[in-house]
Amino acid sequence: MSGASGTAGLPLSGLRVLDLTVARAGPTCVRHLADWGAEVIRIAPPASEGGEIAGDQDGFDYQNLHRNKRALQIDLKTPEGLALFMRMAEGADVVIENMRAAVKFRLGVDYASVAAVNPRVVYGSISGFGQDGPYGHRAGVDQIAQAMGGLMSITGVPGAGLVRVGIPIADLTAGNLLALAVMMALFDRTKTGRGRWVHTSLLESMVFMLDFQASRWLLAGQVAGQAGNDHPTSIPTGVYPTKDRPIALAASSPRMWDRFCDALGKPDWKARPGWDSRDGRSDDRAAINAAISEVTATMPSLHWIEVLDTAGIPCGAINTIDQTFADPQVQHLQMAKPVAHPRLGDQKLVRTPINMADIGWDIRSPTPDANQHADAVLGELGLSPDEIDRLRAARAIR
Repeated sequence: MSGASGTAGLPLSGLRVLDLTVARAGPTCVRHLADWGAEVIRIAPPASEGGEIAGDQDGFDYQNLHRNKRALQIDLKTPEGLALFMRMAEGADVVIENMRAAVKFRLGVDYASVAAVNPRVVYGSISGFGQDGPYGHRAGVDQIAQAMGGLMSITGVPGAGLVRVGIPIADLTAGNLLALAVMMALFDRTKTGRGRWVHTSLLESMVFMLDFQASRWLLAGQVAGQAGNDHPTSIPTGVYPTKDRPIALAASSPRMWDRFCDALGKPDWKARPGWDSRDGRSDDRAAINAAISEVTATMPSLHWIEVLDTAGIPCGAINTIDQTFADPQVQHLQMAKPVAHPRLGDQKLVRTPINMADIGWDIRSPTPDANQHADAVLGELGLSPDEIDRLRAARAIR
């Protein structure tokens, strides 16, 4: 198979990836690889077996997940479809899947089966709860991982009920971490000559993302609760009113607290009993927040952002998503990248947040239809038109 056009000079150019992923976590991993030059072949199941229907393909979510790929549909449940996949796997560097843990074994596309035809393959998996164990058989989705992983218990305003995070953070984190694991395994392959199976799960990723809240329990025995917009341990950090709209600010270190008090015209706060130490400010956070709010409410948000920025205090507007993309810094960073879709017209997609010196990056191709590249990919694999026709007749491909 030949590489996708326009990848010369990108760090993953020449890498061949077979993408068996669905939903979001797996495609998030593969998107990193595709964005940075890997030749990615998305292998979707037939629509009748859970493959994306046309309406889903045209939606904003699908379009943002699957750019820079080629695509075909293979029915892995047919002997011919499985044989075709294994033929493709012989020349692949990476295979990524996020099926329920047992499904890949039932289909015969698990790591051991693929490695039998290609020992150099790096095989990446994402599951809901792990590849084995008491919950290993369960299907997993982001919100369940947020719930079971502890995140919902610390999100939201105290007393107002449990709240999920407004993005699929477990899916995204699992995808990001699997991409990192794949790259580590590829680097290890340069020394050993062999691939390996790397995997993570939504639950593992969510527990990992608890970070200091997890170590707070493991090392200090403290069970964190909801803190609303306050930082759990660093005061003052949070959301404060202004004359027009709220702002977020953080001034928790001793040096920042001193500069913050001066910037607000309240130098006496620095010497107020209890407010002159980190622990004291934490104990009296409600009074400190109320005092700050009284001051910030007297002037517009832009005034305080300029004043605090001059003083070196982290601060910013609280944007809606349309305001985020209108922000001059976000526009400078070119986070919305244009691409022309042959059916849907001009689009803007979210670009990779990774920057590499002296390497340009762009969206090389829009998200393909599910079976757009079947003939081209199979022709590059060496199949004749007659062989392709026979696969279609057997309903192994569409």
